[in-house]
Amino acid sequence: MVSAINNNAQSDIDSGKKLLLAAPRGYCAGVDRAVIAVEKALDHYGAPVYVRKQIVHNKHVVRSLEKRGAIFVDEVDEAPEGCVMVFSAHGVSPAVVEAAKKRNQHTIDATCPLVTKVHKEVLRFEKEGYDILLVGHEGHEEVEGTAGEAPHAVQLIDGDEDVANAKVKDPEKVIWLSQTTLSVDETMDTVVKLREKFPSLQNPPSDDICYATQNRQVAIKKVGAQSDLVIVVGSANSSNTVRLVEVAMDAGAKAAYRVDFASEIQEEWFEGVSTVGVSSGASVPEELVEEVIDYLAGKGFGDVETVTTAEEDIQFSLPKELRKDLKAAGSN
Repeated sequence: MVSAINNNAQSDIDSGKKLLLAAPRGYCAGVDRAVIAVEKALDHYGAPVYVRKQIVHNKHVVRSLEKRGAIFVDEVDEAPEGCVMVFSAHGVSPAVVEAAKKRNQHTIDATCPLVTKVHKEVLRFEKEGYDILLVGHEGHEEVEGTAGEAPHAVQLIDGDEDVANAKVKDPEKVIWLSQTTLSVDETMDTVVKLREKFPSLQNPPSDDICYATQNRQVAIKKVGAQSDLVIVVGSANSSNTVRLVEVAMDAGAKAAYRVDFASEIQEEWFEGVSTVGVSSGASVPEELVEEVIDYLAGKGFGDVETVTTAEEDIQFSLPKELRKDLKAAGSN
């Protein structure tokens, strides 16, 4: 689609209007895995398939799966005993796993493997007697699942007040971990403040902020620095999407907005705008970005330049429970 727009963009080149398209953008490997898991579960088990929370934080994806027979619930006790229950990409606490087990639900764990990595880090450092300072956003499903692995050892750090109030048993045995979808820059600012209070604070064994979040932030920084207006496609409850808007502004964009759909773009945003940047959160299907590109072409922004800062080729296998059932049925 982008190449087709470029082939017909001479008038837009003459007008000086340009669209900078960030890459990477959109679906990450963890989101792709989770969405495919629900789709294959519906194909294999038949509808309904229940999903605890939104499988990923995107309105369009959720609505599409609902049309196919997925039923989204807030807690497992809202679904029937013995049903097929998928855990979302954001992960769940051991208490949720146990609640599903008590209801004899057939669970499929679609937690992103990079979130699972953080869960394992919590268990490891809790066992070694560390206080764990979890940098993240209160109420976010990923944070609730991660903290639930060892609630007595984990303290949530969500802002300066939490930094000031943090208390530990042994200042020599403190480590910070983080939600995977945060702003890299903001997270490190928080870590600096934590280290001022706890000089022996240890870093995670490896980056907790996922590769996709980091890659999309690097791309939007480059786009934002050159844009009068940045439009980020994604839902309001998507942490990584909201961060992209903030990162674009910090990088120098004169204005930046989040939309779920092209229809939400406002006419007044374009006053005095010659360069528009576009990106999307890690749970956004490309078709929604293409609709925004089409809309912008109609506004004269048909000269599209892709700004690529990284190549992604990571893939995750389907959840083991689903792989096992599909293999037993002779399916792929």
